[in-house]
Amino acid sequence: MRKLLLVFAASLLCVAANAGKILTDSLYSSVLGRQMRFNVYLPDGFGRDASERYPSVYLLHGLYGNYTDWNKLGNMKPVVDELIGTGEACRMVIIMPDAGGKDIHKVHNGYFNVPGWSYEDFFFSELMPYAESKYNCFSDKSHRAIMGLSMGGGGSAVYAQKYPELFSSCYAISAWLDQPDFDQKGKSMPEDCYYWTCRSVRENSALDYVDKASAAQLDALRGVRWFLDCGDDDFLLQLSMDLHMKMKAAGVKSELRVRNGAHTWEYWHTALRLALPFVSDGFGRQN
Repeated sequence: MRKLLLVFAASLLCVAANAGKILTDSLYSSVLGRQMRFNVYLPDGFGRDASERYPSVYLLHGLYGNYTDWNKLGNMKPVVDELIGTGEACRMVIIMPDAGGKDIHKVHNGYFNVPGWSYEDFFFSELMPYAESKYNCFSDKSHRAIMGLSMGGGGSAVYAQKYPELFSSCYAISAWLDQPDFDQKGKSMPEDCYYWTCRSVRENSALDYVDKASAAQLDALRGVRWFLDCGDDDFLLQLSMDLHMKMKAAGVKSELRVRNGAHTWEYWHTALRLALPFVSDGFGRQN
């Protein structure tokens, strides 16, 4: 027992000595016509050396959520502090953008372009250059990764498919990768914001992308490190399994982990302990 207490105390000291901070920032988007907030995790000592540059991770939230979710509900900061402190993850900047809200029928949710919500354009033409410039991030593929949960897991996977030249790794957690029943159910849905969210997921299906990809597109996917992580009781599990098998058949290497758990914050919190070391290991590689 004494030994366990000493180990626990040492881990607390390690976290305290490597405590980063989370800030809320915003930028005006001319694409979306509004001010857009985002949270950013900065490692301990950020800014002490003005010449130091950092790899970046884009950490995406799910449906009903917003830019505060990973901090407030996912309790991500102590995990990041600990992993950086123990050397399991490198010093990094983590950007948590805003792509939704709780009232899914009246507020646009999602990472793809739909009428009145050109979020994908905003993300790549405005958010990414703004955040990476302001927070001293490298601006190359080998020092940039993307990950997310549920809607954000699907968004991260599709972004990495469409823009493999921008991301070294993708870690998709409990990912909403397709809405296969939309072609039928969409006919009876009111065309509100939720309708467009579901339609955009169907039209940007990560599974269809692999099926329809050209030889050149598949080759580009091989330059990204892929990890799919989903609970055994998660209602979206089959989608991750299907994408993994499709990529495997196409010669695109991916990792698949099916762990004990469901579509819950408990699961997503623990996923960070796998996700951050995974993307850290990919930083600096020339894919």
